Amino acid sequence: MADNVYNVLFLCTGNSARSILAEAIMNRAGQGRFKAYSAGSQAKGEVHPFTLDLLKQMNFDTGFARSKNWDEFAAPGAPNMDFVFTVCDNAANESCPAWPGQPMSAHWGIPDPASATGTDAEKRLAFSEAYRMLNARISIFTSLPLKSIDRLALQDRLDSIGRTTDLNGAA
Repeated sequence: MADNVYNVLFLCTGNSARSILAEAIMNRAGQGRFKAYSAGSQAKGEVHPFTLDLLKQMNFDTGFARSKNWDEFAAPGAPNMDFVFTVCDNAANESCPAWPGQPMSAHWGIPDPASATGTDAEKRLAFSEAYRMLNARISIFTSLPLKSIDRLALQDRLDSIGRTTDLNGAA
């Protein structure tokens, strides 16, 4: 793994909501220790408007946000990833490209807010809930002593983070 900055890729199918949220959260929470990216196996080509609205409400600059295919990160010249996390069930079950750098990976499935039904307020609540769950998992991850934990123990911790279900955001 990189000595200074860890590259993290968040994957989902459409790259319009969860993976974009995770990218934003990680880049903020990682405080320069992590550089996050996001992509989708079947990128929609546009970020969901509720994703952008939520990020703006949380004082994120949304200039980074674009929906892109995961092939972009498997191509020659792409940054080597240290970690790859799937945040939706579909991407976890798909055959992923071979990522340069042999990153550690884990599945951190989050319900898809883009598939929420109901009023706009109910849909926006689903986006807020996805943000909250991702923020909790990313906070746990960024607090891990990455330099002092062996690879096998780290993989166990990454998998464990993906299984966190406490609705109050605690591990």
